[in-house]
Amino acid sequence: MENFWLSVKEFFASPLGEFVIQLLIAILVLAVGWVLIRWLLKLLNRSKLARKMDKSAFTFFRSAVSITLKVVLVLTAASILGVSSASIIALIGSIGVAVGLAMQGSLSNLAGGLMILIFKPFAVGDYIQPQDTEGGTVKDISIFYTTLLTVDNRTIVLPNGDLSNKPLENYTKMDKRRLDMRFSVGYDCDIDAVKQVMQQVIDAQDKLHREPAPFARLREQGDSALIFEMRSWCNTEDYWSCYFDINEQMKKAFDAAGFNIPYPQLDVHMVEPPAAPSERS
Repeated sequence: MENFWLSVKEFFASPLGEFVIQLLIAILVLAVGWVLIRWLLKLLNRSKLARKMDKSAFTFFRSAVSITLKVVLVLTAASILGVSSASIIALIGSIGVAVGLAMQGSLSNLAGGLMILIFKPFAVGDYIQPQDTEGGTVKDISIFYTTLLTVDNRTIVLPNGDLSNKPLENYTKMDKRRLDMRFSVGYDCDIDAVKQVMQQVIDAQDKLHREPAPFARLREQGDSALIFEMRSWCNTEDYWSCYFDINEQMKKAFDAAGFNIPYPQLDVHMVEPPAAPSERS
């Protein structure tokens, strides 16, 4: 037994043993530090700063804090293993150059995230429609990526570089939107009667704004129908409810008034070919 403890003592006194001790301490620091970072991030989420700060800016700030703390933790573990500060700095510099060349897209996303944070083309909670991508509600803006939630509860993750460099539509940036709708009736319908029925349907909508006043007018004379357009304003959050309600009620009002809904029509004229020379003789 004495020989066993003597051999253990000699092992930990050797360079290999010292390295094993340093390795165990570094692993312990990593484990404890990781838990502490998660605890600090949760504490940050419940802090007064999270309540006072803009939500989009806070998510970006939280992501930056998380990455910084994790980098510091890894460097601390490396120093415990005996890696000198000069070596760490030189290593970071070399890795930075290599990573900068290999991750130009990620750096573009980082710059894009900063541009989004500064100029605020959208914020958490806005519904946006990026170019060539399905739209959704902004749930999170991190350093490199923005997360959208679609209307059917799917998650879309988009790089910030693309969002900051390509056109996008923000449907909820303003507090009100104009509602444009078109309706078609047959050419035999009286124009004034159609406008009167449409105006009655519009006046019955309590969610539409009265200023500017909504109106209904004949927009164009189509190939097989008279096309009327209705324009009105409503709160952004009421846009789709107004759209569906008016669409349904307008159809019922047209049916009650006896307006026919036209279908595309095509007149075909049959022309007989000229008779052959033998037939003319």
